Order: sequence, then C-alpha cells, then structure tokens
Amino acid sequence: MTNQTRVLIVDDHPMVAEGIEAILETYDDVAVVGTLSSGQEALDSVGALSPDVVLLDLNMPGMSGLTATEMILEQRPGTRILILTMHDSAEYINTALSHGASGYVLKDVPTEEIKTAIDSVMQGKQYLCTGAEASLKPKISDGREPLTSREQTILLELAQGKSNRDVA
Repeated sequence: MTNQTRVLIVDDHPMVAEGIEAILETYDDVAVVGTLSSGQEALDSVGALSPDVVLLDLNMPGMSGLTATEMILEQRPGTRILILTMHDSAEYINTALSHGASGYVLKDVPTEEIKTAIDSVMQGKQYLCTGAEASLKPKISDGREPLTSREQTILLELAQGKSNRDVA
C-alpha cells in the first residue's frame, strides 16, 4: 500500500467521525491515521500522526476549527485542511479559506465526494463542494451586495409610480 494518503478526522460527534472513517477505509489509497474530537487534540497529535489531509469540523468545544486550521498549518505547513461542516454561508467558507483551508465540504454531500475532495487537495487544488460553490456564486458572478430592506422598500415604491418626493 504505497502512496497512501494519510487522513486525520477531527469531529466532536463520534458517529460522524466513525462514519467517515468507515467510508475512507474502503479505499486502498487512503489510510486513516486517527479520529479525534477537538481542535486541541488535533494540534497535540498532528506532529506524531503526520497526516497529509486533516478533515476538520468547524464548530467544536474549546478550540474552533478555524483556530485549529491556522495552528496546524503553522506546525505542519504542507498539511491540507479540508473543512467538513454543515455551515454553508459564504462568510464561513471565505473565512475558512482565508485561514488556510484547502477545501470546504458540507456534511450532506454524497460520501464519495469526500474522497474526491481528498484527491483534489492532494493534487494541490482548492476544493469546494457543490453546495459551497453555490453559496459563493452571487459574490463571484457579479460582485453586487443584496439590497437592504430599506432599499427594497424604496425601490418598490418607485416601481409603484410614486415620486421621489413621495418616497422621501
């Protein structure tokens, strides 16, 4: 089993971590080197376990996934961090990527997509699952901010034929 990708799973929900481990162990080219339940445990173990990829939950007790991402990369700069979370807002995604994550995968993806994400980041690419890409689309496509509720009200009144003076 040469050229196996060494994967560390960090999630505070044992069922999630064990489920991902069971899936990944079906692949000959992946070796799960550990399942941990906190960012601090990951930070304490990353040196000894030498993972190529860390699958990291964002919300965990104690150290957040974002802080753990930064600290793991300080300790082991070549490690790829794949955020694995339920949070699909653009703010979470952009923040995770700016903290050094190589990819972002939502927990509701088909199981084989986790393997695709691992393969992708191991090739030096950034990986965003379909749901994460969709969350970033409006900002990527035209760069416009959504209207505030006050701006929507003004626009609606203008569309109804009111004058600027009436709207004001």
